[in-house]
Amino acid sequence: QVELVESGGGLVQAGGSLRLSCAASGRTFSSYSMGWFRQAPGKEREFVAVIKPSWIGTDIYYTNSVKGRFAISKDNAKNTVYLQMNSLKPEDTAVYYCAADIDSGVLRTAPGEYDYWGQGTQVTVSS
Repeated sequence: QVELVESGGGLVQAGGSLRLSCAASGRTFSSYSMGWFRQAPGKEREFVAVIKPSWIGTDIYYTNSVKGRFAISKDNAKNTVYLQMNSLKPEDTAVYYCAADIDSGVLRTAPGEYDYWGQGTQVTVSS
C-alpha cells in the first residue's frame, strides 16, 4: 500500500507561481513513476506531467499546455515529488492530484494506468 499526500495548492494571480509537493510512503519510492494530473470542474481528469526512473536517470514528459511553464522533480531521499508551476494561467485552475505507478516499465499518461492516488490539492488562478 502506498499513501500519497499532496500540499502546496492555493489561490494565485495569473502569471504567478506555486510549487506542489506530494509525499509518499513506501520503501521503494525510487522505483516508482510519479505523475501529476488535474481535474477542472465538469471535465475529465487529465495528465500533466510524469517522472519515471530510467537506467540513465529519469525520463520526464509533459502535456503540451504546460511545457516550458511547469517542472516536475523527484527527491528519493525525501520520498517526495514536486510540481513547480510558473506563469500560471486561469485555465490551469483545477484540483491537482499526484499518482504513483509502481510498475514503471513504461512511461504512462492515462489515469487508469496508475496504482495509487493522493486526495488532491486545489489550485485556483485568478485573472
